[in-house]
Amino acid sequence: MFELKKIVSAFLMPLPALLMLGLFGLLLLWFTRRKGLASLFISFAFLGIFLVSFQPVATSLLRPLEKAYPPYVPSGKIVEYVMVLGSGHVIDDAMPITSQLSRTAMVRLTEGIRIHRFFPGSKLILSGYGGGSDISQARMMAKVALALGVHKNDILLLETARDTNEEAFQAKSVVGQSKLVVVTSASHMKRAIQEFNSVGLNPTPAPTNFLASNKIKEPWDRYRPSAKYLEQTERYWHEKMGHWWHQLRDLLTERPSEPSPAQ
Repeated sequence: MFELKKIVSAFLMPLPALLMLGLFGLLLLWFTRRKGLASLFISFAFLGIFLVSFQPVATSLLRPLEKAYPPYVPSGKIVEYVMVLGSGHVIDDAMPITSQLSRTAMVRLTEGIRIHRFFPGSKLILSGYGGGSDISQARMMAKVALALGVHKNDILLLETARDTNEEAFQAKSVVGQSKLVVVTSASHMKRAIQEFNSVGLNPTPAPTNFLASNKIKEPWDRYRPSAKYLEQTERYWHEKMGHWWHQLRDLLTERPSEPSPAQ
């Protein structure tokens, strides 16, 4: 089920979906006489690619999602665990270890270490499975954390969690009722908190890796299509699909209510 979810969602992302529509239009143009329909598909694909790469559109979609929770500010309450959710890596000895983490994972880890240092004695939980590689995402982040000065005894690894639901479930067995801060991308935080709440945890959110900003003033940057704005649209759509999957999963696993005892 996990693999099927990943495959289907990959093809439903904006760029692959629009490219497939454009390809379908080209096939109609080359091999049929339905020139009008072919032109419609091709035009829709080109217009769609422009719009999802256009800053006013991409930022207006993603920014409300990223603003669901404010950045983390330490309070007087003691934090016992800081958990960083995984987000991809590669194994390539030709790169420095910091470059083997994805950009998202590196930003999340940096924020997690920053918060961990506010609370001496807290544990840094790092999560994420291997994703086809011999070394898990959690262990890869641990290597970087050690290189950045985190003590080995302060690191806990969850190396088999494949998605946010599994990360939350495994965290429950480690954290219990202790004070927990969860670090993940701002766009992902709302769904992550829902997953943690669903297993009985009530963590403090620490969003990072903010992408959408409405403070861009230069017209040559704001109004030209760009891959970085396409990324914003993809992040928004990824979270929407994740939210729908969460609802579907809850619907399929919902237990029927027990009948009331006979009077």
